[in-house]
Amino acid sequence: MNWKFTGDRPVYQQIMATIRGAILKGELPPGRKIPSVRDLAAEAQVNPNTMQRALTELEREGLLISGGTSGRSVTQEESVLSAMREAALRELAVECAEKFMVFGITPTQAARLLQSLDEKKEE
Repeated sequence: MNWKFTGDRPVYQQIMATIRGAILKGELPPGRKIPSVRDLAAEAQVNPNTMQRALTELEREGLLISGGTSGRSVTQEESVLSAMREAALRELAVECAEKFMVFGITPTQAARLLQSLDEKKEE
């Protein structure tokens, strides 16, 4: 995983976003066991308590399942994974729309622009 942190929000939230991204990309597929808190903290170069907080929050969201002494794994619950994908795509769409609006382009115009890019790929 790519661990890059900025000062714009708490590190544990950035860790959560990185792990969500790894799940979305398939780097952490459903059912896959994730490394231990200590291993992930060492890899990310953060305090284990910070990593623990991020993983606990992801458990609360239902993305990670605790196996007790056998560690955590990515949920296989398709409804949870689908909701995560939907939320990520919605967030991306809002971010893109805001950037287009800076240039005076409405979401409808932006959609047409994006559609034309897709059509050019098909040619």
